[in-house]
Amino acid sequence: MQDLRELNEAIAAIKQEILDHAGELESSRGVYEFKKGFLDSKKGKLSQLMKEMRNIPNESKAEFGKNVNAAKEWAVNFFEELDTKLKAEELKRRYESEKIDITMPAVQPKYGNLHPITTVRNQLTEIFASMGFEVYEGTEIETDFYNFTALNTPQDHPARDMQDTFYLSPEFLLRTQTSAGQIHVMQSKKPPIKVVSPGKVFRSDDDATHSPMFSQMEGLVVDEGINLCDLQGSLNMFVQQIFGEQTTTRLRPSYFPFTEPSVEVDVSCFQCGGKGCKLCKGTGWIEVLGAGVVNKKVLENCGIDSEKYSGFAFGLGLERIAMLKYGINNIKLLFESDLRVLDQIDD
Repeated sequence: MQDLRELNEAIAAIKQEILDHAGELESSRGVYEFKKGFLDSKKGKLSQLMKEMRNIPNESKAEFGKNVNAAKEWAVNFFEELDTKLKAEELKRRYESEKIDITMPAVQPKYGNLHPITTVRNQLTEIFASMGFEVYEGTEIETDFYNFTALNTPQDHPARDMQDTFYLSPEFLLRTQTSAGQIHVMQSKKPPIKVVSPGKVFRSDDDATHSPMFSQMEGLVVDEGINLCDLQGSLNMFVQQIFGEQTTTRLRPSYFPFTEPSVEVDVSCFQCGGKGCKLCKGTGWIEVLGAGVVNKKVLENCGIDSEKYSGFAFGLGLERIAMLKYGINNIKLLFESDLRVLDQIDD
């Protein structure tokens, strides 16, 4: 049988234990966990004392029960006050950590720029639109006919090889040039025709200046009496608006199956003014695109009278123009979305 005095001493010891360790608590969560050790209905120390009720004399049960309940009430009130105090301190610390000095200058928002390729495409579209060109966007999947045959590309031409072209089937492929767009236009529209066709093209090619996927813009003019002079006049206007008013072009003989005669087009170096520098490799000229007078066979493949009409066509790489315009020496930088590169370009 338990002695009532010993049990009262146990109650006092529990209260003292609560007081001794309460100062170590730093959060309301800690108060909750600590409180469970004393007030939990099953395992709490004060709750366990009630089990001793059966071991004390009947005449002492009422006094013992009163003392235990008083201790519980004291503990409940003590923990509530401590919890309220610590919550207030936690809130104060949170306010301090989230405090904003409204007198400080605001953080300037960072605005994004258009990608260099998008910028160049928009600029070229605007330039040629100002010269009366319409815009035609073809499909990225083409047939062999539109990509090669109608453009007078022989069956044994190297461009048809699997090493250069991404074939989806014997008939369908990923277009290797936006020139396929001019066939669609000439089949659906009668001259006069004046159109540019921008878009992505695909070739099995990959190095510092080439990518398996890149962007082109094809230009086409078909009308009566069109010749190389018309081509150079249009390209002069284009390069002067892109690279500067002092820029000029020169035409060098070349070969493309869909134009005859064919030319490579160079621009005078806009960095050194033609004197010779690292950009132009000391020549004063930079190659930018290929062009020529539309081959009569191409016109005839589209049902256009080659005796009455003639035309010129040109094709340029948007990445090539962007690299020259913005001083980018590796085409991969245009596809990696490196903000250190893109942030330097705000045209």
